[in-house]
Amino acid sequence: MATMNISLPGEMKSWVEARVATGEYSNASDLMRDLIRRDQKKQAYLAYIQAAVDEGLASGFSETTVEEILRDMEAVAEVALREPA
Repeated sequence: MATMNISLPGEMKSWVEARVATGEYSNASDLMRDLIRRDQKKQAYLAYIQAAVDEGLASGFSETTVEEILRDMEAVAEVALREPA
């Protein structure tokens, strides 16, 4: 595993130490890896949404109601959030 050193302001360092102290993470590296994984998942989800928007714009007008679109998007988001990283 590669090593990377980062600099944090005191307030952020204290926050990291407090999170590790809860026992949820064994050390600061575990917390950073978790935060990075979450950010990667978020970025992938945003890319997915952007692709869907681009596809929708390219497809032209639809007879689908706003309520139907919102219901469908909620279902898609719910499934996406349940998928493991």
